[in-house]
Amino acid sequence: MSNALSIAAVTTTLRSLLQHKFDTEGGGTVVTTKPLDKVRDNSISNGNQVNLFLYHTQINPGWRNMDIPDQVKPGETAQPLLPLNLYYLLTTYSQSDDYPEPTSHRLLGLAMSVLHDHSILTPADIKAALPATTYDLDQQQEQLRIVYQALSVEESFNLWTTFQSPYRISAAYEVSVVLIESGLTTKTPLPAIRRQSDDSGAILRSDLMSFLPTLQAVQLPNQQASARLGDVLIVNGYNLDGETVVILFTNNRREITVELPSLPERTPTDIRVQLPDEAANWVAGFYTVAVSVTRTGEQIRTSNELSFSLAPRILDIIPREAARDANGEVTLTLICSPQVRPEQRVALLLGDREIVAPPRTTTTDRLEFRITGVTPDEYFVRLRIDGVDSLLVDRTVTPPAFDQNQKVTIV
Repeated sequence: MSNALSIAAVTTTLRSLLQHKFDTEGGGTVVTTKPLDKVRDNSISNGNQVNLFLYHTQINPGWRNMDIPDQVKPGETAQPLLPLNLYYLLTTYSQSDDYPEPTSHRLLGLAMSVLHDHSILTPADIKAALPATTYDLDQQQEQLRIVYQALSVEESFNLWTTFQSPYRISAAYEVSVVLIESGLTTKTPLPAIRRQSDDSGAILRSDLMSFLPTLQAVQLPNQQASARLGDVLIVNGYNLDGETVVILFTNNRREITVELPSLPERTPTDIRVQLPDEAANWVAGFYTVAVSVTRTGEQIRTSNELSFSLAPRILDIIPREAARDANGEVTLTLICSPQVRPEQRVALLLGDREIVAPPRTTTTDRLEFRITGVTPDEYFVRLRIDGVDSLLVDRTVTPPAFDQNQKVTIV
C-alpha cells in the first residue's frame, strides 16, 4: 500500500526515467516539474529543457470506497482508500528551434518514447528513483500504468491560457492508480470463538474426474483460520499418488518458494505435510500450495494451486503488565515467529485498536509498539503481518477459548 507521499513519488520516478534517457543521449537536457508559468526561469532559460507538469488529479471510480486489500477483514471497519489518477503535461523547450532541426520536437519524441516504453512503472523503477525508505510506493500491489491522453485543441488552449503562457505543443499522460492508505486506525473486533453445530459451511462437489493430480481442499489443524510453523496440513484431492510426491509452497508477494516432502502416511486422495519450524525461511502471509507428482514412465505433473494463510506466532510480550508514562503512553515489545522483513506491513491489534509498527530496516523477530491514549484495562493482543492475524482462539481445548498468553494488563 502507498502513503501520502505517493504523488511526489510518481512525479519523481517519471522525472528520473526521463532524465536518465537524456543523460544517455547527451546534450545537457534538464528535466523539471514546474508549473507552466515558471518553466523557463533564469537558470535554464537558454538551454534544452523537458518539463513534466502535474496539472490535474481525479478519484479513480473503480477503486472508490474500496477497503485496503489483505488488511481489512470481514467485520472490521476502516477508512476507504484514496485512489487517484494523476494527469501530467509533457512539454519541451530548446535553445534553438531553427535550422537544421526543430530541437524541441526531437526532445518531445524522445520523452514520449520513454513513457511509451515504460507503460508500467515497476517496483525497480521506483526504487531506482527513490531509495529513501519514507516512500513505499514500490510496495503497492496494484500496478501503476501510464496511458497517453488525447487533449482537444480547446482543452490545450484553456490550460495554457490559465497560466498566461505562450502555447507550446505538448503531450498529456494519465498515471493510474495510486492507492493512498488512510491514516486513521482500523477497528478490529475480536474473532468468533466457534460456530454453531448446524453451520457446516459451503460444500463444493465435482464429478468431472481427471487423470491429472487435482487439489480440492487444504485442512488446517483444529479448524484454525490459519496455519502456523510446525503444523501438519492435510491436502485433499485425487490422483495424488506417485513414486515421488513434492508439496510446493509459494508466497508470490515476497518471492518465496519452499519444496517439502510428504509425510509417509499418504493416499491417492490425502497427503500430509508438516511445515518445518524454520523461522528464517518463511514469512507470515498468504501462500499457495500445489503438489508435484512423478510416476514411472510419465513426466512430472503439477496440480492446481489452493491458497491458505500462514499466521505469525507471538512468543512473548514484554512486559505483560505495562505501566503508562507521564504522557499516558505505553511501550510493548513482541517476540514473534517467523521473522519479519522490512517491507512487510505489521500492526498490533490491542483489543479493538490497530497500531501500525514503525518502519524497520532489517529482518527481525522483535517488534516494538508505542501506544498512545490507552486506558487501564486487560487487553487481548494479536499481531497482524501482511494481512494475516496471529491465532488468538485456542482450539485445542473444549470449548475453544481465548489464549490467555496473549493478554496484557495496562495500569
